[in-house]
Amino acid sequence: MLKTQTCFLPPLNPLYLHICQSHFAATLPELCTEHNPHRPQRHQLETPAAPPSHTQRETRTKPFSRSVQGRRELLISLIKSCTHKTHLLPIHAHIVRTSLVQDPTVSFRFLSRAAFTPVRDMGYAHQFFSQIWDPSIMEYNTMIRAYSMSDSPEEGVYMYRDMRRRGLSGDPVSSSFAVRSCIRILSLGGGVQVHARILRDGHQLDSLLLTTLMDLYSCCERFREARKLFDEIPHKDTVAWNVLISCFLRNKRTRDALGLFDVMQSETYVCEPDDVTCLLMLQACANLNALEFGERVHGYIEEHAYGGALNLSNSLISMYSRCGCLDKAYGVFKEMKNKNVVSWSAMISGLAINGHGREALDAFREMQRMGVQPDAQTFTGVLSACSHCGLVDEGMMIFDRMTKEFGVAPNIHHYGCMVDLLGRAGKLDRAYQLIMSMNLKPDSTMWRTLLGACKIHCHVNLGEEVIKHLIELKAEKAGDYVLLLNIYSSAGNWEKVTELRKFMQEEAIQTTPGCSTIELKGVVHEFVADDVSHRRKDEIYKKLDEINSQLKIAGYTVDISSELHNLGAEEKGYALSYHSEKLAIAFGVLATPPGTTIRVSKNLRTCVDCHNFAKVLSWAYNREVIIRDRARFHYFRRGHCSCNDYW
Repeated sequence: MLKTQTCFLPPLNPLYLHICQSHFAATLPELCTEHNPHRPQRHQLETPAAPPSHTQRETRTKPFSRSVQGRRELLISLIKSCTHKTHLLPIHAHIVRTSLVQDPTVSFRFLSRAAFTPVRDMGYAHQFFSQIWDPSIMEYNTMIRAYSMSDSPEEGVYMYRDMRRRGLSGDPVSSSFAVRSCIRILSLGGGVQVHARILRDGHQLDSLLLTTLMDLYSCCERFREARKLFDEIPHKDTVAWNVLISCFLRNKRTRDALGLFDVMQSETYVCEPDDVTCLLMLQACANLNALEFGERVHGYIEEHAYGGALNLSNSLISMYSRCGCLDKAYGVFKEMKNKNVVSWSAMISGLAINGHGREALDAFREMQRMGVQPDAQTFTGVLSACSHCGLVDEGMMIFDRMTKEFGVAPNIHHYGCMVDLLGRAGKLDRAYQLIMSMNLKPDSTMWRTLLGACKIHCHVNLGEEVIKHLIELKAEKAGDYVLLLNIYSSAGNWEKVTELRKFMQEEAIQTTPGCSTIELKGVVHEFVADDVSHRRKDEIYKKLDEINSQLKIAGYTVDISSELHNLGAEEKGYALSYHSEKLAIAFGVLATPPGTTIRVSKNLRTCVDCHNFAKVLSWAYNREVIIRDRARFHYFRRGHCSCNDYW
């Protein structure tokens, strides 16, 4: 065991350390692994350690003479200059031999160097930490923080627990990084325990600490707890607002998240959004198809000189693409000085979902000419482009080139794109064979993709087979049974429809209601089928009845195949008249001047009848109608759709 002694530092210089490096490195293992009864081993953390002796505490705090202080500063300077573990080894040997490992100033500097970049060796840092008899809060904080950023964040929680059991109450820094460790492993229970300690220690007014706790509850989908913590924060800075916005997005309260952008800047709070706020807002705008709001955020980015940030430019490309404004997405892309693989992938994916498959392939070829190596996300976009435009041969060729030419192994998303490509093209048997031949285990999304193709092509037997696979995965959802209902109804098998509806009722299977949104003057309006919640509902229904009358004159007839109940033609026509996208379109016609483009977003795939409705309306009312459903964009102009009825 190392003996306690007065810490007099012998003469030391960099040349001496360099010459003796190999000697110290050779003797270090014995010095580092010598048994120390005052420091418990990793598996002993459950038992509180015995307090250090009076002599040991004196050693940790004994003052240095002026000359020794100067040599200690030299040693600290040497520690700061180390960039590799091999540089630290001779210094480690020296401070262990001279018991300077028990000097808090030296040990803290050494520990920080070992735990963080450029060295960042947590095994070595823990080994050094175990040689300190009486670690201070600073040293514990260093280890907890380093573990919270490492590949073993759970060790940060263990270190925090060990600190508390040694009688150290910790400080807001300790608790903050312990919570960050809990966030990394999504440990709600551990986070709640740290929260209790925070309240006991009286740190509940620390804004940064409460913000970190908010992030924990948000990541663990505890919206109410996160919202309550936000209200308790005495000084709500931009970081706190960003965490709250992120919490709203995680809990699918996207419209409310958009509203926070204005609330935080109001006279009540006077808090300026930063680049992270803008990233979150662009994500929300993309989800809601809120183009006007997205343009506002773009203007804010330019006004505050955030435009040069690569991640913001990439997010702008994605937002404009997903809002159906491809020209502005390309404008942002074209102005970027340094385009990385994410920029190209965002542009290719944008072209794909907007139905420009050939242009997406051209962009893919241009990307290669520019020397940018495609990654897995790039190929997802390219294969998706082939799928939406029915480019079967091109898709098969690119899928084959992925591994052979680019060294990118196909993942579950790439196989899903191929199943979608073959399924849409009517090659259902080939799609099924591809799934069964994969090295990967097919997930529920892939089976649902094939089920959707079965619905398009009315393949009853394969549809029933796919449902069996979903049941085996215990992943069947209400939407899967709705697709099967579509298959049965399209085939006119009303007996099966009745049987399946009875089963769904007995099992209490609730379907997801169709929901459509439309943005007007920065406000997002939401509709469901037969909606009566909108404040202008009477005007909307009157306008929709007027539109239906005009479209019938123009040649529109209701496609009753979209109605899944065994009703008469007249009843089916009435049931289809008030789908959510029709109500949203009617509101757009009512609330905007003639000639204005109507942009609607729907959470499900648009039905055949609503697709026909929008086509005829675009011609009869001379309006461009853009509908983004779950799969893609539909651009309706002069009685035609950009998808050419292939969706």
